[in-house]
Amino acid sequence: MKMELTTVVAAMLAAGTVLGGQIARADAIDDARAYVEAATKPNPPWNGPTTGPAAESGKTIVYVAADLRNGGILGVSEGVEEAAAAINWTVRVIDGQGSVSGRSAALQQAIALEPDGLVLGGIDANEQAEAIKQADAAGIKVIGWHATASAGPSDTLPIFTNITTDPLEVSRAAASLVVADSEGKAGVVIFTDSVYEIAVAKSDAMADIIRACSSCTLLTTEDTPLAEASTRMSPLTNALLQRFGDEWTYSLTINDLPIDFMAAPLQSAGKDPAGFPRNVSAGDGSQAAFQRIQTNYYQYGTVAEPLSMHGWQVVDEMNRALAGAEDSGFIAPVHLFVPDNVMQDGGAKFVYDPDNGYRDIYRGIWGVK
Repeated sequence: MKMELTTVVAAMLAAGTVLGGQIARADAIDDARAYVEAATKPNPPWNGPTTGPAAESGKTIVYVAADLRNGGILGVSEGVEEAAAAINWTVRVIDGQGSVSGRSAALQQAIALEPDGLVLGGIDANEQAEAIKQADAAGIKVIGWHATASAGPSDTLPIFTNITTDPLEVSRAAASLVVADSEGKAGVVIFTDSVYEIAVAKSDAMADIIRACSSCTLLTTEDTPLAEASTRMSPLTNALLQRFGDEWTYSLTINDLPIDFMAAPLQSAGKDPAGFPRNVSAGDGSQAAFQRIQTNYYQYGTVAEPLSMHGWQVVDEMNRALAGAEDSGFIAPVHLFVPDNVMQDGGAKFVYDPDNGYRDIYRGIWGVK
């Protein structure tokens, strides 16, 4: 009798453990579905600044790009040029060409031009800390785009503000899509680049969400340089296919660039372009990414950033800095593109450009037509 009771209690405890696991798994999937539903809705109305200093006149700024081959960095540079024309400023773009030495040289060239302001276009602030301090000492205002791991002013460097969609929310959207779409059964490979603080923050956050789904599997996190994606991603993709085979059902990347070079090896391996592994990017929403999602060609989702709008925000924040005002504190909301909504919110033109009137709003703040 004692043995039977012990057996029954053990069975009840085991059942409770299983039930608890099922509940936890269901909660993770339900949370992911709810988040994805919210992130894929048409962009909400403008929730950024509506007041600020009038336009400073006759200013010159330099946009130093980490690598203009990166669609996100290029898109922001084009937004900066458009906004600078509206505010009647001179803007120059210098390409760091994807290397530490190139970025260092580009920043030194920018500082030598003695501009009023300098924009870090995807340049990691820690990597170029001395150049940033040098620019500040020369009286040059510094604005970052994806320069640090969080939005807003830097606590450690003289950066007036850093502009980015909240990287943790971007990561949550991408990873939640994988959890929800797989119904909690994903086998995931994450691609990151430890050169960039923001990339590590994003990949760590995505890994946490996958681990929180008890029935999902984080197969590996691969650290590979974005600047060498064109040469590294193809052999790395082949190696991962050999290592994991059909267990690999989803990829999470820190931006769209790695996916640019995954299609060829996946196709050579006989993988269905609309099948698995499904590739999901936590930014930036490049033209190539939109094209792939629209045609179901080796990409299933991207958490696109409003690159042109960010360019206009760069100019607005620079104007605030030059006017001696505080930063706006604006962080654009997260938006997730998947095959079901990819033709909306500018997606039909291969870009995320929210139709919320931001250009006219910024012109109104600056007092220009």
